[in-house]
Amino acid sequence: MKSIFKSLLLALMAVMTFAACNEKEVDNDQPQLEVTRHNISGSWALNSWNGEPLAEGSYVYIKFERADRTYTMWQNIDSAPARKITGMYNIEIDDELGAVIRGNYDYGNGDWAHRYIVKSLTAKTMVWVAKDDANDISEYVRCDIPADLLDE
Repeated sequence: MKSIFKSLLLALMAVMTFAACNEKEVDNDQPQLEVTRHNISGSWALNSWNGEPLAEGSYVYIKFERADRTYTMWQNIDSAPARKITGMYNIEIDDELGAVIRGNYDYGNGDWAHRYIVKSLTAKTMVWVAKDDANDISEYVRCDIPADLLDE
């Protein structure tokens, strides 16, 4: 009986080791990038928020400009009709948390609701976690912003 139990345990450990190796290989497909203005510059789409995809027809696009630390956001999450928002952003390095991004809105509309820890940045994806709410998680993917939004 002990020998069967040991065999099952070893088989289970082998499967878990194989699965763990496969996960690492997938993670290595996209190396982590240093969080800098250069590496986040460009266009992103909010892919999921708090582990859930956006509702059908909803969108958030954000374009970061490296040179002047500005951003433009197009979104229809909290308003109808959709709106275009502009402002400035900054990236700070916290010794304990790593890169933290924060921003403000143009026209005296205040700061972003949160400062975000950039937990992951690859050439294709970026994950933010609100510094004051670990349950507020935003996953972005690189994208092209639809031309009709850019023309506004």
